[in-house]
Amino acid sequence: MLGSDIIYHWSGIDDRWWYFVVTEDTKSVLRKRQIFCHCGDAQLPITLFTLASMGRSMLICKILVSVLLITSCNKSKSSKEPSIIPAPVELNIQNGVFEINENTSLILPESCNLKIVSDYLIELTGYSINETTNPSDNAIVFQLDERGKNEYLLSVDPKQITVSGGSCQALLYGMQTLRQLLLQNQNHQIPALTIVDGPRFEWRGLLLDCSRHFMEVDFVKRYIDLLALYKMNVLHWHLTEDQGWRIEIDKYPKLTSIGAWRDDGKGGKYGGYYTKENIREVVAYAEERGVTVVPEIELPGHSQAALASYPNLSCTGGPFEVETEWGVFKEIYCAGNDSTFIFLEDVLTEVIELFPSEYIHIGGDEVPKFRWEHCEKCQRRVKEQNLHDEHELQSYFIGRVGAFLETKGKKMIGWDEILEGGLPDGAIVQSWRGFDGAKAAVNQGHHAIMSPTSHAYFDYGLNDIDMEKVYNFDPIPPEISQEEAQLILGGECNMWSERAPQPKIDSKVFPRMLAMAEVLWGTSKNYSEFRSRVADHYTLLDQLGVNYGFEKIPVQTSTQIRNRKLFAVLESYDPTFKIHYSVNDEQQTYYEPVMIEEPQKWSITFERGGTSFRDTIMQAFHPHLANGLIPEYAYKWNANYPAGGETALTDGQRGSHQFRDGNWQGFWGNDIEVTIDLGAPTKIQELSSGYLQYNNAWIFYPTDVTYKVSLDGEIFEELGVIKNQKYPEDKKEATQSYTLRLKDVVETRYVKLIANNIGECPEWHDAAGSKAWLFIDEFSVSL
Repeated sequence: MLGSDIIYHWSGIDDRWWYFVVTEDTKSVLRKRQIFCHCGDAQLPITLFTLASMGRSMLICKILVSVLLITSCNKSKSSKEPSIIPAPVELNIQNGVFEINENTSLILPESCNLKIVSDYLIELTGYSINETTNPSDNAIVFQLDERGKNEYLLSVDPKQITVSGGSCQALLYGMQTLRQLLLQNQNHQIPALTIVDGPRFEWRGLLLDCSRHFMEVDFVKRYIDLLALYKMNVLHWHLTEDQGWRIEIDKYPKLTSIGAWRDDGKGGKYGGYYTKENIREVVAYAEERGVTVVPEIELPGHSQAALASYPNLSCTGGPFEVETEWGVFKEIYCAGNDSTFIFLEDVLTEVIELFPSEYIHIGGDEVPKFRWEHCEKCQRRVKEQNLHDEHELQSYFIGRVGAFLETKGKKMIGWDEILEGGLPDGAIVQSWRGFDGAKAAVNQGHHAIMSPTSHAYFDYGLNDIDMEKVYNFDPIPPEISQEEAQLILGGECNMWSERAPQPKIDSKVFPRMLAMAEVLWGTSKNYSEFRSRVADHYTLLDQLGVNYGFEKIPVQTSTQIRNRKLFAVLESYDPTFKIHYSVNDEQQTYYEPVMIEEPQKWSITFERGGTSFRDTIMQAFHPHLANGLIPEYAYKWNANYPAGGETALTDGQRGSHQFRDGNWQGFWGNDIEVTIDLGAPTKIQELSSGYLQYNNAWIFYPTDVTYKVSLDGEIFEELGVIKNQKYPEDKKEATQSYTLRLKDVVETRYVKLIANNIGECPEWHDAAGSKAWLFIDEFSVSL
């Protein structure tokens, strides 16, 4: 055919003829030749470039490709190692394949309820697999053996698949590996192999918050199936919150008639709840797939939906509304009221009847003590129980609930705040505020579950926690003994839903959950190798309808300083992304760093393969005289909010209204005092710094900001004080610049700002008395 050649070549390597089809672009001076090697079913392209003057001569091409393509095709003939997540402990590839067809039979142990195995095979192959008790060729055999209770052996040869395990649960793990293999091989063929496998950690979970945003029963079931596919074995179901009560309780019908619904801001109601029949359906679905559903009933805080339903359970008697904002609120269960404990015991009794799990989660986090401090009944309880303070009152509260659960044969789990005032006997601590909670728990001989905000909070954006960071998570806290390490049950990824209603959950959880699954299974080693397996699983997730997100921030913004000039830099972890940016509605394609000569706000979009993504990244750039200089800090920023570290205040990047956007540097309870050395006497006329307020997250504007200058760095002259003019009561996220514009130009070498923290959340605040945050994004110096 025109513009193509066929070369035949005898290979002494494998004693057969191979042929190469070569096509060329005859329109270009530098011709592109696309060579396809055909050997068996494989067609491997290689692109060569030859000078146009070579015409259609194939001599050089033949010489170049003969060895290269033979090698490539031979490689393609060998079995590609299957992409299994989490990676098996041991995997050995053998020759041949097992093909499932209409004659394949299935053998299951009578002592296990493994109907789901047959259901999976029908779903994946379309064949109604005949279940039998007689082993034969072309059979899939599940059998119990003497290995560890969660360990399995998967053996595949051309005649039979055998899954052996130490328990019914282990056999389900083996089935999920088969399921992944079948999802990746649409011809119903599984490569011959042997896998020996088992988990490192007993607890491998996902928290799904269905209280802030209600999620449909089928959606919850779908997530159970996805958890099972990746050998995660716990669904931590967050069912009660300030913003909604989601579980039907017969004895207290107002919990769902009132507590399950909140004002939607449009004159209607938003919410929903799960009937007892819904709960039983979900629990049975999970149990069939080897997943334990652990309910969380929040107490004594995060309980405003319950108090809106039954205000007599509060310290003040109400009335209350189901909360419409996010945050931490002062209305909590009254610890001095015996009716509170009667109510909770009644509720937990009905919960226990629905959930066979040996664990019940009671929350216990973020409990403001303001109401207890001012409640006569609570103070009486403190005296009667010889307690020292409200922290010990919380311990009393948690301990009393835990004792009740123990009478029902249940184990209590609580967030790490239950350590405050003394840890109740038998309690399991879920450590979320870093690793310290887990350390304290195991030091006292208690079990712990790891879900620190640093690695496990999937409601956080990719600028905080990307897939690589999750993969590098070690659930064993540093500086604990080997004996104490045995008390770490495992971990969870937490999907809180304040800003993630049901349609956004997939893109938040995936692909990060794949990394957590491998970390908790215990086989995480090589991130680049893991990423290659994740790439294979995108097709698998497509088949399952998972609307997965990105591995990292798709486009990362940063700045460079060249000859004291500010340049904006855009980078992507995916080199196939085409990046665009708009300034004043004029879109341009990004190729190289762009010099910023005046303050600009960029709208950044990207596309891949002609597909434009809806995600838009907004970033403001601000050039000034201190860009790139390193300030001297009197007080260190908080490790959870470092922004750009020591250059965060001079990098020329302004923060958005989102305090987790990576541009805000946070100080908890501290003032901010920084000094910048301009390097030489410099003429200036304006000093400015930017701050954020979001009082639901305990972040407040500074009460005032003082600017000072000095020529020698020793003696400073005060130029002015800017006082806050905005109300701290405003609940919306907002930003404000504290700008001092001088009448005359000043020459100075050193500039200093002192921003005073409000100190504590005010008395009117739901977290009254708690340390307040102060967030800053840039300290700019201009002429």
